[in-house]
Amino acid sequence: MSQQLPKLTPPADLRSDTVTKPTPAMRRAMAEAEVGDDVIDVDPTVARLEQRTAEILGKEAAIYMPSGTMTNQVAVRIHCKPGDEFICEAGCHIYNYEQAAYAQLSGVAVRPVEGQFGVLRLEQLVDLIRPENDHHVRTRLVCLENTHNRGAGRIQPYDEVVRITQWARQNGLRTHLDGARLFNAVVATGIPADQWAQHFDTVSVCFSKGLGAPVGSALAGPRDLIREARRHRKVFGGGMRQAGIIAAGALYALEHHRERLAEDHEKAQILAQAIRQTTRLRLVPDTVDTNIVIFEVAAELGTAGDFVARLEQYGVRMLPVSKTRVRAVTHLDVTIEQVQAAGRIIQELSG
Repeated sequence: MSQQLPKLTPPADLRSDTVTKPTPAMRRAMAEAEVGDDVIDVDPTVARLEQRTAEILGKEAAIYMPSGTMTNQVAVRIHCKPGDEFICEAGCHIYNYEQAAYAQLSGVAVRPVEGQFGVLRLEQLVDLIRPENDHHVRTRLVCLENTHNRGAGRIQPYDEVVRITQWARQNGLRTHLDGARLFNAVVATGIPADQWAQHFDTVSVCFSKGLGAPVGSALAGPRDLIREARRHRKVFGGGMRQAGIIAAGALYALEHHRERLAEDHEKAQILAQAIRQTTRLRLVPDTVDTNIVIFEVAAELGTAGDFVARLEQYGVRMLPVSKTRVRAVTHLDVTIEQVQAAGRIIQELSG
């Protein structure tokens, strides 16, 4: 029966929200960007992006960098010294997808804590601060991720964020938020970005995921820390010259693509509902908060990679994230109609 399924043309590429391409209006903004040398002095478009990002997040300053990995690692580096330790959730991006750069580049140790689909509770952390002792590393930092990638786009409960960051502050710990998809949490909850960000010393946000820009992330925080971050961006190779060309795309995305993230959440719900109606696929977790859907493939369908390969034959692209689990991410370059068709193909191939 599946042989009669039409192949989606163009394909529905649901591997990640990083596959988006600049819109025509974004390309015009990039082509017309005012530029300068952002290493020697200032690129005016980069400066506008940094100022606007800081305003939206309610911080004194922000700095533009090529990637979220760099913003996260610079944050760890300015908060910690070699021999220090930070606490994070065991599935978070900083711990799993950045080559342990905190150790390679900054001599910092990590203490991962297993959350529930990426969500940590204060009670899990209260006894983790190392005593002041020559035998121990020094606990210096707590990192949270919102939304949580491996937690299927799970939103950190706001009240728990407040509890954890207050506890950290009371105990002399600094706090960093990997907010690569923070604006998804903002749109889904109605809680403004600056309200989320006020609880953290530093916040990183990504422009090249759901916002649809081609390149870049920003780190925001107090002016003195961001000034220090600029030095570390340089040593990591992140100083960029006429970066206004790419910053213009990020600035356009920031001004025009935040509210439309609600459309991506709607698409994810369509996909999730299609999966719920199957018998050999299971959402993990069943609740879909934002634009990421993760599901488990029954053994009789083969591995997750096998199932993804069959989907691709019909123009549906997804990403196997383990031997049994598949991830799909909705974004501005897939339409509701494509997602609906992808749902029907999923149901047919798993039937």
